Amino acid sequence: MIEQYVLDIREADETQIVVVGGKGAHLGGLSRIEGIRVPDGFCVTTDTFRRMMAEAPRMEDRLDRLSRLDAEDREAIRTLSAEIRGAIEGTAIPGDLAAAITRALARYGEQAAYAVRSSATAEDLPTASFAGQQDTYLNVVGPAAILRHVSRCWASLFTERAVTYRQRNGIDHRTVHMAVVVQQMVFPRASGILFTADPVTGNRKVAMVDAGFGLGEALVSGLVNPDVFKVRDDEVVAKTIAAKQRAVQALPTGGTQEVVIDSRRQEQPALTDAQAVRLVQLGRRIEAHFGSPQDIEWCLVDDESRDGFQIVQSRPITTLFPIPETGDEVPEVGDQGNRLYVSVGHQQMMTDAMKPLGLSMWQLTAMVPMHEAGGRLFVDVTRRLASPASRDGLLDMMGRGDPLVRDALETVLDRGDFVPSLPDAGPGGPSAGPPPAPIETDPALVTELIERSQASLAALERDIRRKTGPALFDFLLEAFEEHKRVLSDPLSMQAIMAGMEATWWLNDKLQEWLGEKNAADTLTLSAPDNVTSEMGLALLDVADVVRRYPEVVAFLQGVESIKDEDFLDVLAKLAGGAEVRDAIETYLDRYGMRCVGEIDITRPRWRERPTTLVPVILDNVRNFEPGAAERRFEQGRQKAAAKEQDVLARLRALPDGDRKAAEAKRMIDRVRTFIGYREYPKYGIVSRYFVYKQALLAEAERLVQAGVLAEQEDVFHLTFQEFHDVVRGQRADARLIQQRKDAFRSYQALTLPRVLTSDGEALSGAYRRDDVPAGALVGLPVSVGTVEGRARVILDMAKADLEAGDILVTAYTDPSWSPLFVGIAGLVTEVGGLMTHGAVIAREYGLPAVVGVERATRLIRDGQRIRVHGTDGYVEILP
Repeated sequence: MIEQYVLDIREADETQIVVVGGKGAHLGGLSRIEGIRVPDGFCVTTDTFRRMMAEAPRMEDRLDRLSRLDAEDREAIRTLSAEIRGAIEGTAIPGDLAAAITRALARYGEQAAYAVRSSATAEDLPTASFAGQQDTYLNVVGPAAILRHVSRCWASLFTERAVTYRQRNGIDHRTVHMAVVVQQMVFPRASGILFTADPVTGNRKVAMVDAGFGLGEALVSGLVNPDVFKVRDDEVVAKTIAAKQRAVQALPTGGTQEVVIDSRRQEQPALTDAQAVRLVQLGRRIEAHFGSPQDIEWCLVDDESRDGFQIVQSRPITTLFPIPETGDEVPEVGDQGNRLYVSVGHQQMMTDAMKPLGLSMWQLTAMVPMHEAGGRLFVDVTRRLASPASRDGLLDMMGRGDPLVRDALETVLDRGDFVPSLPDAGPGGPSAGPPPAPIETDPALVTELIERSQASLAALERDIRRKTGPALFDFLLEAFEEHKRVLSDPLSMQAIMAGMEATWWLNDKLQEWLGEKNAADTLTLSAPDNVTSEMGLALLDVADVVRRYPEVVAFLQGVESIKDEDFLDVLAKLAGGAEVRDAIETYLDRYGMRCVGEIDITRPRWRERPTTLVPVILDNVRNFEPGAAERRFEQGRQKAAAKEQDVLARLRALPDGDRKAAEAKRMIDRVRTFIGYREYPKYGIVSRYFVYKQALLAEAERLVQAGVLAEQEDVFHLTFQEFHDVVRGQRADARLIQQRKDAFRSYQALTLPRVLTSDGEALSGAYRRDDVPAGALVGLPVSVGTVEGRARVILDMAKADLEAGDILVTAYTDPSWSPLFVGIAGLVTEVGGLMTHGAVIAREYGLPAVVGVERATRLIRDGQRIRVHGTDGYVEILP
């Protein structure tokens, strides 16, 4: 059985990761590609590693202790991981294992030089990169040294960095094993890294080559800056030649050393343009074989030979954002096949990855086709940009919502060759006929729309009750059509646009006539019928009830130990607890369908996890006096009324002032009538979603009881249609569900671009402003005023801990964040636009706010003092 412990590289392939690890499997695959040269060698298999772990003393106990450590307890991880490494390296390799390794060495030359490289079973996978977490040793000479370095590779599975990575990503240490690759050493003239897609922009058609002299360790370690070649369509389109003062070279007796490059060679290119192009051609073969863009380590051994390149590693580039799938669309005449996609998440204030059920449900209920990539949704805007008649309107709409999206789209359009101009006629073109007549400024219209939505929701709740099995899914498909009918109600659309257009008119005209920026912000304070701002104020009323009962306050302060399903029952047993429970129940009856990331139906709702609201309730108890909700709303209403009188008086004093004042009064009435309704359709969507979800979870529970599914939430990793198929066939693919879980975990690490091209290029846009102080963080002004205070960087609403005067800094704010808004002095977000939910509620509450501040949660530290300029759109970090 000796041979099970070693396997020749050329006998391995990508299906044998569990035997030879990720690196060994990829090298085996590389060796099978025509025209690709891979250094000879063999793999010490994971069977050998398992034997060694069994031989090492007290290893089971140590692994048990390791699994219980907190991922953030760096000192404990450092100590225990060092102990495990010492135990592995201190254990002698059993004789039969050592004999198998030395016998393999004899086939290639015992005294030849080798590279000894770790190859973990969780390494170089499509959904996770463990690059650099385990060890590689170069130029190792002699059997004794080889065996010693094989042990070091095994031990490197337990470096502090590798252990912490696994802890944070929920990977069981016992499920990851270590193979070791032993390859003949290559002594290159030049070496480096080839990315078959641009790792910065994501463009799949542009490859990037990093090159330096000698061994690649000089580049990997940062010892020198590389030459950089960018290659597209077999042509070098850009290059930078660095001054390469040092290199790493092999020593004759083993090991490596740094050497100084002759001054006459330092600024010579490590590759010719022709060599860079040839290398990229090889890279394209490798990419085609593995089916995804690759990060490839290469060596150039022979300048003269066309086949002088050898490949020593290839792994997937895991940081690229995937390209949306478009199906089998038939291109129109003149269509080059290029596509331009806009992120739905940036419009909906939810940029996190979504699970498959959430994605498919949003697609089925959306008003336009949407494409999935990286756990997010995108809209293809190519046709509208290609049509001269619709291009300006789309750009104007995008610019008003999020200037960064408009800038990103214009960046691509300015290139002139990516989106061709197409005729206006055809599918997706502008609709025929004149626009509908403007609706009257009548509050009764808003009342009517809300009543329509409530009636539709009540019918859904009534009709879904007895639906189970396949009949439930058939019913839901019909319900989705009603869902879209409610959303597309022409009167509803007119009401939303009336409020938005009145806001834009007031801001534009009052700046033109009075020189005042964003005057509509104050004029919309405490606007009626805003269900989202009402939601924040209603939680102040809940706090008023809680505040009267000290025992309840103490209970809520320690609520982490209580399960959500028991929370309200335990609460009711306290003195005053029944009254508090009733107040929370009343709140949940109206708002319990909401949660952070609520467009994803798989996210837990407040009704499902009521303890999520406890930190906000406690903040309200601490920071407000009784009756704060009513006082705050009335103060906002009075401030808006005073602003209206001030604006009208100043307008009347102008030339032609009576006309201007009359027009402004008409628009002020219009904006106050309709702007609050802007929030209601989303409330209606989420209310319907919770009804869908409860029915689907009941169906999932029946599948669990029947033994079809392991757990209820497995259905979150199926699309709606797949879930339907499982119910019909009473069979589920457990392997598919696990693959989806792994993919979702990898998608969570990706940053969602605002705009994405079909070439894979991710664009974030830029503000291109020169009117802000040096060092300030630029964003979009969405609510006037200037405020200075302590920044609270909060990424999880359930962990909020706010004091009066704090400024909330977060990634995005969908409606569920509004309860926090009542207790803060200002708002800064990474994502947002003028009419997105956070901006609307900030204006409603009179909070200075700047949104769309790139990397705000990383550039601003929690606790720093900052100044938010909500009128001019920038944030200063104060000393």
